[in-house]
Amino acid sequence: MNLYWIYDIPTVAAVGVFAALFVGICWTGTILFRPIVRAIVHHQPGLNETIGDFLQYFGVIYGLLLGLLAVASYQNLSDVEKAVGNESSSLAALYRDVSGYPEPARSELRGLLHDYTRYVIDEAWPLQKKGIVPAGAVTKVSAFSDRLASFEPGTKAQEALHETALRQFNMFFEHRRTRLYSVTAGIPAVLWYTVAVGALLNMILMWMFDLRLSLHLLLGGILSFFLATMISLIVLMDHPFRGEVSISPQAFELVYDQLMKE
Repeated sequence: MNLYWIYDIPTVAAVGVFAALFVGICWTGTILFRPIVRAIVHHQPGLNETIGDFLQYFGVIYGLLLGLLAVASYQNLSDVEKAVGNESSSLAALYRDVSGYPEPARSELRGLLHDYTRYVIDEAWPLQKKGIVPAGAVTKVSAFSDRLASFEPGTKAQEALHETALRQFNMFFEHRRTRLYSVTAGIPAVLWYTVAVGALLNMILMWMFDLRLSLHLLLGGILSFFLATMISLIVLMDHPFRGEVSISPQAFELVYDQLMKE
C-alpha cells in the first residue's frame, strides 16, 4: 500500500487524516445506507444482539491481525535501530583500530572513515528518509577496503592490530548492509489489502445496527477513530527511516563529534 505521502506531514496530522477518513466513511455510510439496511433487516428479531455478537467475533480476529502487525512493525523498527547503532559502534571501533597504524596508512584510513561518516550524515540519511537506497558510499567503502588490505604489518604488534581491524571491518560491512536493506523493507502489500478489507467489513457491520441516528453516529465514530489510530500507528512505524517516527543519524553524529571532528 503506497501511503508514502503520509511520511511528509507531521505525525499528529497523519493520525488526524486517518481519523477523519475513517470516521467520515463510517458516518457517510451510516447516513446513506441506514434506510436501505433498515428496509432489508427491519423485521429481524434480536437484530442488534446478533450483529453485536458477530462483530465481537470478527473484532477478535481482526484485532489479532492488527496487534500482530503493530508488534511486527515495532520490532522491525527496534531491529533497524539496533543495526544502525551496531554500525556506528563498529565504525568507531574501526577508527580507533586504524589510529594505531603507522603513517601514512593511519592518516589515509582515518580520512576515508571521516569522509564516509560525513556522507552518511549529510547525504545518505536524507535519501533514506525518501525511501531511496544510498549508493554513494560504495566507492568510499571499497577505497577503504583496498587500502586496509594493502597494508603490510612490519611487526608482531602491527600484525595483531591489522587482524583486529580486518575483523572489525567485516562486522562494520555486515551492519551497513543490514541498514541499506532496511530502507525499502516493510509490510507486504497483501497484508495491507487484508487490513483494508477488514476495516471495510468492520464498518459494514456497524452500519447494520438498528439504533437511534445520534447514538449510531457516536458509537460508529468512536470505533472508527480507534481503528484509524491503530492503523496509522502501524503505517508510521512500517518504514524505519521515513517520517517523524523514524531513526535519526544521531549515532553517527556522536561518533563523528567524539572521535573524528578534530
